[in-house]
Amino acid sequence: MNFDDVAIIDTDVLVIGGGTAGPMAAVTVKERYPDLDVTLLEKANVKRSGAISMGMDGLNNAIVPGHATPEQYVREITIANDGIVHQPALMAYAQRSYPMIEKLDSWGVHFQKDETGDYDMKKVHHLGTYVLPMPEGHNVKKILYRRLRRHRVKVENRYQATRLLKDTAGNVSGMIGINTRTAEPIIIRAKAVVMATGAAGRIGLPHSGYLFGTYENPANSGDGHAMAYHAGADLANLECYQVNPLLKDYNGPACAYVTGPLGGFTSNAFGERFIECDYWSGQMMLEFFKELESGKGPVFLKLDHLAEETIQEIETVLHTNERPSRGRFHDGRQVNYRKRMVEMHISEIGFCSGHSASGVWVDETGATTVPGLYAAGDMASVPHNYMLGAFVYGQICGESAADFAQQRSEFELDKTLIEEELIRLRAPLERADGIPPEQMEYKVRRLVNDYLQPPKVSRRMEIGLERILSVRADLPLLKAGDAHELMRAMEVHSIVDCAEMAARASLYRTESRWGLYHYRVDFPETDEQQWFCHSRLYKDESGAMASGTRPIAPYIVSLGEDKDAYNQLRVKQAANA
Repeated sequence: MNFDDVAIIDTDVLVIGGGTAGPMAAVTVKERYPDLDVTLLEKANVKRSGAISMGMDGLNNAIVPGHATPEQYVREITIANDGIVHQPALMAYAQRSYPMIEKLDSWGVHFQKDETGDYDMKKVHHLGTYVLPMPEGHNVKKILYRRLRRHRVKVENRYQATRLLKDTAGNVSGMIGINTRTAEPIIIRAKAVVMATGAAGRIGLPHSGYLFGTYENPANSGDGHAMAYHAGADLANLECYQVNPLLKDYNGPACAYVTGPLGGFTSNAFGERFIECDYWSGQMMLEFFKELESGKGPVFLKLDHLAEETIQEIETVLHTNERPSRGRFHDGRQVNYRKRMVEMHISEIGFCSGHSASGVWVDETGATTVPGLYAAGDMASVPHNYMLGAFVYGQICGESAADFAQQRSEFELDKTLIEEELIRLRAPLERADGIPPEQMEYKVRRLVNDYLQPPKVSRRMEIGLERILSVRADLPLLKAGDAHELMRAMEVHSIVDCAEMAARASLYRTESRWGLYHYRVDFPETDEQQWFCHSRLYKDESGAMASGTRPIAPYIVSLGEDKDAYNQLRVKQAANA
């Protein structure tokens, strides 16, 4: 099969990813310019896809007047991320947070309100108050889908994007991919592209060994990170891993955001609170790791001291929203919140700006370093984005992409790149004998756990990189028996790309920063003089993976006396015991 055999779909704006940010971006384009053609491409089905497929239990970063200001939020996130942030991007989110809450509220997304009708804000962060519960958050995806239908957004379900296309001037020009049910290739020509493919959640391997038992949505295999890299986009701070607390052997969060405001807390095996704040920061995770490995481990979520009505409220939220399997998991282990603490552990690594600070580099308009390409949600570099950040930056990227498409003239696709990609896509199906995708995926993800999981050691990571490159050399041996296996084979390509990125980025930054996220045993100190900058990962002119730095933009909000607040999370009594 060659270029002339593949049908080409033309659209003005292409959105890749149908989770949270993608549908918002697509709807925003139609709201801004109703006459523009918008196509949404989704690997699964947009009705139940993405990290919010079953809903969400709350907003973790809501900036509501009377509880917080945009300036306070920008200061908090800058401090929580050891200063390595692009504050203009944070401020763009912060200023549009409350209008987005109002918009979602008008669409029928229900947020918890108090007896006066005001939003019922809860405090979990170390400094400010930003958590807004969503007792009926299981309806979010349905509401988004109705908006797509209302605005007549064209939806292509069951298509996996594999490479971005560019024109001769270097502007993004669409994508090529495959149908995940028939393996037929697809080319979409677009004047602008918004990528919203979520976190790279399948880099590390869960302790269960189950490939899809990940903390993140297992459909999010880093395809977007890999496509952006191969298109020439910069990625930032990939050594700042996502590493989160989770329930032991369960692919879901411990939900301190739900339990904390109601009196629950993270404790050691003796029921002692050892950190003052359960907000997910790298420093919080470092304290968690220290306690887990100490004589006071394991670490638990403590709820058994709470009143019956409080526990019932927690169960209603945790067992119906986001992950309804949670209650059944507890039943299987005979865990009752009233009688036993819930054992916790540490998740596998991933790339996710939603919970840390790594991703495809974007500015405050959502623009990447490739003209016409925009990125939103967990794959973009705006730190601690969470669901509301995905909505806001979906909106920002939709506006930016629509404006770019409006100004763009006709262009020609790069046929050579398309021909090369068609060969790569067909190869696993045409191979009579080879390596099944699940075997290669298991191998590379086990290597990630063995060599890249923090705490990080230089020589161990160097060996890991060597082993990952050996797996890369075997990629041409992947074999697919059908369309589904072909999708898995293309995901393995992305996973290997992300694993190599994680190794190279971690070796490049020779300091420790972000607590456990980038804790290097042989470089234990933070080096503000050399490393107060973003790390940059990109494809150089020879096609090799390269690293560099990007300066921190001048702060627009000063940090003041609180600049070291997140380094003082340890409860003094537990530390001195």
